[in-house]
Amino acid sequence: MTTTPEPPAAGVERRLHPWSWLFVLLGSMRQFLVPLAVLVVLGGRREEGLQLAAAGIAVAVLAVASVWRYFTYRYRVDGDSLFIRSGLFERSLRQVPFSRIHNVEVIQGVMHRVFGVAEVKLESAGGTRPEAQMRVLRLEDALALERLIRHRGRADAARVAADGGEDAAQTLLALPTSEIVRLGLVSNRGMVVVGAAMALASQVLPENMFRHVFERMWQQGSGYVSTWQGGIAGPVLAATSLVLLALALLRLFSVALALARYHGFRLQAHGRRLTVERGLFQRVRSSVPRRRIQAWTLREGVLHRLFSRRSLAIDTAGSQVTGDGRGRQHEPPELAPIASPQACDALLQELLDARCWPPSHWHPLHRRAWLRLWLGHLPWAIALVAALAWNVGPWGAAGLLWLAWGGVLARRHARFASWHLGERLVAVREGWWSRHWRFAEIDKLQALQLRQSWLDRRFGMASLWLDTAGAGAATPPLRIRHIAETDARALYDRLRGEVARRPLRW
Repeated sequence: MTTTPEPPAAGVERRLHPWSWLFVLLGSMRQFLVPLAVLVVLGGRREEGLQLAAAGIAVAVLAVASVWRYFTYRYRVDGDSLFIRSGLFERSLRQVPFSRIHNVEVIQGVMHRVFGVAEVKLESAGGTRPEAQMRVLRLEDALALERLIRHRGRADAARVAADGGEDAAQTLLALPTSEIVRLGLVSNRGMVVVGAAMALASQVLPENMFRHVFERMWQQGSGYVSTWQGGIAGPVLAATSLVLLALALLRLFSVALALARYHGFRLQAHGRRLTVERGLFQRVRSSVPRRRIQAWTLREGVLHRLFSRRSLAIDTAGSQVTGDGRGRQHEPPELAPIASPQACDALLQELLDARCWPPSHWHPLHRRAWLRLWLGHLPWAIALVAALAWNVGPWGAAGLLWLAWGGVLARRHARFASWHLGERLVAVREGWWSRHWRFAEIDKLQALQLRQSWLDRRFGMASLWLDTAGAGAATPPLRIRHIAETDARALYDRLRGEVARRPLRW
């Protein structure tokens, strides 16, 4: 993905690649692959012919629909907009201005590279699906379209060409293989994938089959442990070794997934846009304008601190767009999946302002914020004690140890948590076991909310919740919690005035 192609001719309608119907067919079949496999594997012998016939008819219908899409899909570039025409009996003409597009993705899987093609997704804020999803274009056409969108139209692209060609790409971050291995070691992606696979197997496979598999594994493990000598120490050591082996295999799986996803990761600046390119088997090139960044998140888990690393992610106005129309939340580009704290700070200084980050002064929470946080553990401790007492009797009182651990967590959290408000940036930091920094520019704030529960009123504190576009369910909220009520109201009045005075930079 490093060539500089010629832009498409203005006003001329173009088709997709002649092999686009094959990729649309494969994409459609992928949705029905698991149900068809279950039907064929678990069905009876008498129904084998009927099952194969039904599968053949389904594939034929999907193939006809894919070929139909190829012959009825057209696109053209006219001025600073992309026009897409599709359908035969029910025709539609869609205009997508380049200035509305927030994210551009050029995707190349293994088969895409074999045929010299790529898939293009154009996404904007709002909506429930991409503005356009082209499966597939010639690689040269895909890169030319991305270049036009990056320059927001033909006029700027021509000006850049007249000035000496393509924008000089500034590499902001490149991850070597050693860093990607560290990323796999600190991430839990392997455990998540294995857990999801086990959950799917428990739903798809027959109940008896799933139970028999685990019983067989347990019997084999018990037989192996029983061969150990030395009383209780042998079985305990064997069980511990098996657990450690399982954890090691999960970490190795996480490393393999990280290498497949982030191989060749490179973050570059092309003028007003940031471009992320990554992937081993499937190369993905994502492009987003700097001004579309709504908020930033720095994360640092326990394993991150062990390796002296952090991760940096962003929210964009289009980061909640579902990429496939089936409710899957689109992930915004990761600017730094893993990097040293110094590299993250340098990247933020490059993209924001050297005076904005890192903040020179952090304001602490209310002096009794730890107690307010600790009281949040009280309902969980009561529920745990009740459940243990129901099953083991008086020994259930050991569940009260959760309160002691909750007190440690609350004190550590309150000691680390703080907030900052500057001329341009509002930032918070939270956590202890797993830490995060969440911040946004003031002119990106869309809503303010002052919150007080009855406990907050009792302690004389309040919380301020701030809202920006593009925040997802997995993203920590931008909130300043458990500060003195007078400080919260003064902060609310100041931010309300700033938001009303400054224009919203969407």
